[in-house]
Amino acid sequence: MTQRREFIKKSVLGTAGIAMAGMSMSAKSYASILGANERINLAVIGIRGQGSNHINQWCALKDNRNVRLKTLCDVDEQYFEPKSKVVIEKTGVTPLTEWDMKKVFDDSEIDAVSFAVPNHWHALGTIWACQAGKHVYVEKPASHNVWEGRKMVEAARKYDRRVQVGFQNRSIENVMEAMKFLHDGGIGDVYMARGTCYKPRDSFGKVADSTPPSSLHYDQWLGPAQYQPYNEKKVHYNWHWHWATGNGDTGNQGPHQFDVARWGLNKNEHPVSVYSSGAIYGITPEECSQETPNTQVSIFKYADGKTLEFETRGRYTNGEGDLGIHIGNVFYGTDGYLEVDGSTWRAYRQREKEPFAMSKKREAAPSSNNNLMAAPGGAEHYANFIDAIRAGNNETLHCDIEEGFVSSVLPLIANVSYLTGSQLMFDGKKEMFVDNKKADKLLTRDYRDQYAVPNKV
Repeated sequence: MTQRREFIKKSVLGTAGIAMAGMSMSAKSYASILGANERINLAVIGIRGQGSNHINQWCALKDNRNVRLKTLCDVDEQYFEPKSKVVIEKTGVTPLTEWDMKKVFDDSEIDAVSFAVPNHWHALGTIWACQAGKHVYVEKPASHNVWEGRKMVEAARKYDRRVQVGFQNRSIENVMEAMKFLHDGGIGDVYMARGTCYKPRDSFGKVADSTPPSSLHYDQWLGPAQYQPYNEKKVHYNWHWHWATGNGDTGNQGPHQFDVARWGLNKNEHPVSVYSSGAIYGITPEECSQETPNTQVSIFKYADGKTLEFETRGRYTNGEGDLGIHIGNVFYGTDGYLEVDGSTWRAYRQREKEPFAMSKKREAAPSSNNNLMAAPGGAEHYANFIDAIRAGNNETLHCDIEEGFVSSVLPLIANVSYLTGSQLMFDGKKEMFVDNKKADKLLTRDYRDQYAVPNKV
């Protein structure tokens, strides 16, 4: 068996044209490259909400990527039975269940983990996983704050792990086509990008603090966040709307469109300034514990003067542009503009009312063959992660952690501007604000000792 594994590894390296003598690759890194025929064992950490999508996608890749979903992990054990049934129905395999992610990391058979946990757990979970030798797929935003996001990048590089951020637009063919069209000058020089997150959300209510249910390991759920009494309106999903655990819709749905906006602008750098303002409208503090704004406008400037705008509307609203965009992007160039709505895009020349270029209609490929499912949110981004693990390099990833981190910084610093009520200048090299200690404090957080993101990963 050992001889077969070595033969497969050498064959894969040879096929890829990698000359070991010309690379500074450690023995540990070399051993981590999986052969083309070897199964990749995965664990999903966080199996409710978006975690359900992770489960479905890894199961869909069982045959065409030889993936085995071995373990389901969640701090709330009530979800083990129903989610295990999904895995059994889709793959015929009964998964292991575990509430403590560290025990998942201790399993030497697990090659990779995917995180669909609250935002405040993204960084520490990823760092622990990298330290344990696991590759990581982590949901957006990459991190809960800027400082810990940089630590994720450092961990990925130090331990030579593939870390993919869940910006699925990076793997949607039509969106990639639209970005290439922009970069090739399809509407001239793109000077402004706009992202929209129009999701009307009703009040989720307010209740008194209480005792956690017996199924929930509440201390583990809190993790890096400071202690607060259990409140059912601040946990499952509603954690998005409280600063200790979430980043509001600007940092929830928003990161996807922030990423596309930055991609279209072709900016591989941080902006030099940000201003963000907003409030909670239509919902009162007496009826709901929400802390994050449901209406928010953010404006970023880059060193060359180009602009990125983003708008979050959490109340009733019309769409935007000819496509009636609610969740999407518009790009403005010197010769026209381009709209992106999901996987559909249209480009308009100057004042013309009819598009002169647009997306192609594409049919989804069956998941049973070696092609990737083409529908937005399908398995293509997940499959790309698996392919990168086997290739053993970050260049294969569609959204490596560095790429995902730079996009995630945008909503994170927008929220700092909102919370401080001021326009902020940002030093991209230092990843700190300019002469603003109050704002700099919000680039990180106070961690509980046993859940602290380390200074040195």
